[in-house]
Amino acid sequence: MILEVIVQSVADATEAEAGGADRLEVVREIERDGLTPSLDLVRSLLSATSLPLRVMVRESDGFGVTSPRELIALQRTFADLADLGVHGAVVGFAREGALDLDLIASVLAVAPGLAVTLHRAFDAVHDPETAIDAALAFPQIDRILTSGGTGAWPERCERLTAWSRRAGPRITILPGGGVDDEGLQVLGRCEGITEAHVGKAAREPQESTAAVSAGRVRWLKSLIPHP
Repeated sequence: MILEVIVQSVADATEAEAGGADRLEVVREIERDGLTPSLDLVRSLLSATSLPLRVMVRESDGFGVTSPRELIALQRTFADLADLGVHGAVVGFAREGALDLDLIASVLAVAPGLAVTLHRAFDAVHDPETAIDAALAFPQIDRILTSGGTGAWPERCERLTAWSRRAGPRITILPGGGVDDEGLQVLGRCEGITEAHVGKAAREPQESTAAVSAGRVRWLKSLIPHP
């Protein structure tokens, strides 16, 4: 199983890589569910680590855009990330219980070759299956980051498996948001789930603003059942 770890600094990335992380999500202000990091940080990470980088493109709280100026900033960042050659961006907008497809399209269109993780705006929709179908209409979207809804991990696993079947081979369902030690053990046996995304669980102590720990990442990797 691929383990993606949220990082906010070069030190975080170095620890994550040393612990065996497979991919990094780069953000700032993780306590606000992650906002766009500086391009200087992204450049530093590209030099400091060989791991693939997925970079958050989100300028404000929630899953919308507060002004035309903010939209322009998002589009500029998205284009800059494509120019830097990152593995992908993390983007998502929702409004009134559905994906905001026009807003998603307006950002993705500025760099059609850049892969995209549809982030947890997906968790704000009322009809996940319809949202998956809508995401499939965007060739750039190759992952959907989702908590799997509420409830215990076995219950979430059932939903995640159903959504993975709906998404088919082109879009990977990426469980994230509260994934902890127990969650990883369940997800490792969850049909159709091949990746997981962790934030607090990779930190010591397990708090959003703490630093990533190589030991914690190594421990999380050890919890994933192997066939």
